[in-house]
Amino acid sequence: MTAPILYGVPFSQPVRAVMWLLFLKRMPFEMVLINPGSSGDNGSRSAAFLEKNPGGTIPCLEEPDTGFSVGEAHAIMTYLANSQGWTDVYPDDYRLRARVDWYLNYHHRNVRDASVGLVAPRIRKDLNIPVAVQDSAKRNLTAALSVLDSGWLKQSQYLAGDQVTLADLAAYVEIGQLQPQFTNVFDLSPFANVQRWLEDMTRVDGHDDVHIVLAELGDISEQAPSMDTIRNANRRALQVLKARQAELQGN
Repeated sequence: MTAPILYGVPFSQPVRAVMWLLFLKRMPFEMVLINPGSSGDNGSRSAAFLEKNPGGTIPCLEEPDTGFSVGEAHAIMTYLANSQGWTDVYPDDYRLRARVDWYLNYHHRNVRDASVGLVAPRIRKDLNIPVAVQDSAKRNLTAALSVLDSGWLKQSQYLAGDQVTLADLAAYVEIGQLQPQFTNVFDLSPFANVQRWLEDMTRVDGHDDVHIVLAELGDISEQAPSMDTIRNANRRALQVLKARQAELQGN
């Protein structure tokens, strides 16, 4: 079986969630860089890419052997878990699985707003995200963190129970990026259970490799990163990715 192809860029939060799952489950894959929003040959709006993913979004996963492709991070992750029998991260118990699905549906317009309101405006100036949209996103995120802190993570160690699931991977790539050791753009100190969970998640296999792009980018709270800084962070992430892929293929 030929390794699946993951289209995207390491800096993308949803792409990182899929990468983390693949690393965690030690599944070899090929990474093909796709420039989000571009209609160029390697862009997400190119005719060739739109044939695979009509929505023109990243990530997208393709199986070279069959030609099957699927977009949207959560759909990709649940497809991989179902097709590979990864019931540790996507339980076959209907109620436990429902909790994972519950979070994955909740994620958008809540936790996902960490990127819309705090990270994207500093990194993607070309998006011209209105201040009103940024402010609304910050309010949504704050409310979501309060819900996670007083509910989900008060009841269990991880979002859907006592072990890491797809829900945790999806949530961490959004919330975790805000931490002082990464972008440092949001104060997480009011949320004790969230902070405890973040610390637990740093010990999940693949965490450091998936987040090397953020470690290289550094603190952006006071000054937006230059294009050179962003390019260098992506280059470093790709170096780590290639090393990890070689390790996986060697096994």
